[in-house]
Amino acid sequence: MKYAIIAAGEGSRLTQEGISTPKAITNIANRPIVERLIDIFIQNDADDIYIIINDHNPQTQSFLEQLIAKENRVAIHLLVKSTPSSMHSFFELSSHLTDAPFCLTTVDTIFKEEEFKQFIDAFQSADDIDGLMAVTDYIDDEKPLYVHTDDALKITAFLDKPWDTTKYVSGGIYALKPQCIETLRRCMRENISRMRNFQRGLVEDGRDLRAFVFSKILDIDHAGDIEKAEAFLSE
Repeated sequence: MKYAIIAAGEGSRLTQEGISTPKAITNIANRPIVERLIDIFIQNDADDIYIIINDHNPQTQSFLEQLIAKENRVAIHLLVKSTPSSMHSFFELSSHLTDAPFCLTTVDTIFKEEEFKQFIDAFQSADDIDGLMAVTDYIDDEKPLYVHTDDALKITAFLDKPWDTTKYVSGGIYALKPQCIETLRRCMRENISRMRNFQRGLVEDGRDLRAFVFSKILDIDHAGDIEKAEAFLSE
């Protein structure tokens, strides 16, 4: 199975709040968050890991190049390129993801390792779906993407505002089959941007998407999120 990490953002809010270390290599529980993700992916049957970073973050690039040089458990591929959005970063990686199921996440997604294993196990055992999307009922995002499902957790809509029966928000972890790349290509052709609109495109194209519920998923957007994430992982 392949894994991909989008780490091409600026991390400007962290910088403005006094965090000088680039987001991807900020320590959470004494580990750079990108290294934590890599270790978790290796523990969950990673054959290849693809990472995209922007081209004006030499500290992150140097860290990853050194990590890749000493890593002997899995092939890690680094792409250095600035993009206007996470969806565009995904597109830059997508040519490597067309021949096998894959899991994509942003670099600052914090979750419990045991829940992630259950998520990947569920995806690998589900032959009849196009994608499994991580969701949670814990809302700690300034602009959450709400995920509407039916009783069987089939995803029927992605919403900027919830309907009355909407329980979940997107956790930013996507396990997808290669056919979903066709939707991504359509979005690019139609000048659609943002990952949430790609997800809406999957529903529009009739992809069978299911939700997998995590107890909690956090993003590292602000300085205070670092302490919050460490407390969560120590629970």
